[in-house]
Amino acid sequence: MTIRTGLPEVAVVAFAQTAHVRAADDLSEVEMLLPVLREVLERTGLSAGDVDFTCSGSCDYLAGRAFSFTMALDGVGAWPPISESHVEADGAWALHEAWVKLLTGRAETALVYAYGKSSAGDLPAVLTRQLDPYYLAPLWPDSLSLAALQTRALLDAGGTDERELAGIAARSRNAAGANPYAQLTGSPSAHALLTGDHLVRPLRLHDVPPVTDGAAAVVLAAGDTARRLCGTGRRPAWIRGMDHRIEAHSLGVRDLTDSPSTRLAAERAGLFDPQAPPPDVAELHTPFTAQEVVVRNALRLGPGTAVNPSGGPLAANPVMAAGLIRIGEAADRVARGEARRAVAHATSGPCLQHNLVAVLESDAAEDRSGPCRAEEERG
Repeated sequence: MTIRTGLPEVAVVAFAQTAHVRAADDLSEVEMLLPVLREVLERTGLSAGDVDFTCSGSCDYLAGRAFSFTMALDGVGAWPPISESHVEADGAWALHEAWVKLLTGRAETALVYAYGKSSAGDLPAVLTRQLDPYYLAPLWPDSLSLAALQTRALLDAGGTDERELAGIAARSRNAAGANPYAQLTGSPSAHALLTGDHLVRPLRLHDVPPVTDGAAAVVLAAGDTARRLCGTGRRPAWIRGMDHRIEAHSLGVRDLTDSPSTRLAAERAGLFDPQAPPPDVAELHTPFTAQEVVVRNALRLGPGTAVNPSGGPLAANPVMAAGLIRIGEAADRVARGEARRAVAHATSGPCLQHNLVAVLESDAAEDRSGPCRAEEERG
């Protein structure tokens, strides 16, 4: 879905996330989420009651209880009553719902949040519940085994080699050294990583994401409201386009070395606009090293695009929040003036089954005039 003439512009105006950890055993989901919600609202000067629409993303399977997302509303404050929605998916899809709400003019501001405590159970086993219930799920193939199948397919097709995959891991975790929220930082060389034992062939430890507990939140705003809410020295990260596409549920009918859904979503989001420059930054929700190769190819990213400068999901992977974090991280680069154009990607399902792509840009006028705060510009 791309923005059409006559619809309001919508921007990310604030982003916050937790310091991600292996296990937040001493915190409930609400306790983990509350500081993030406070921080993201404080950055805009809004209170929960000022926000027109609230949307969240999470998964009851992680918590092990039905309707667990209703408890998280305690962190927002649902009284007086608020306009609220929830998606049983990564927060990137909650952001898409909120974006559509603002495009239709039914709201001017939106709060989007997502959280996941992956440490509460056996995550690879839990993720089998997203598989086809008739043929695949009864076999209990865990997420690591399925990623190993995808990696093996890419290796056999000549799309990558183990040295490149080790290089992706090393680059990502070394980049995370500059990210105060990352769980894993620093890495040995690619050569040293290749001496490690296999977990599930051909995957080694560096090829897989850490188990992570964490949360994130984003505030969206439309038009002049976005400019007004930007903090001093920051710019709105305008969402120029966003789209998501899904592929066949059955892995046996898909080419695991390619991601046509990512490519189509990127096309519909306007990433391949011949009049626009290539993105300066790409934040890719690719938990396994081989998946970065697949998504990078689908998005046609060249050497001029910095991929996962935050460290990406190989440095911190809170399930149900990692995709939203990719959008937030990309938006932050635009907001700080470090990128004029960025692309963010989120995925869901086994082996890149469902993919969302968002294109974010700064305003050309803001690039010329500096920070976006409307009062300062008028002054």
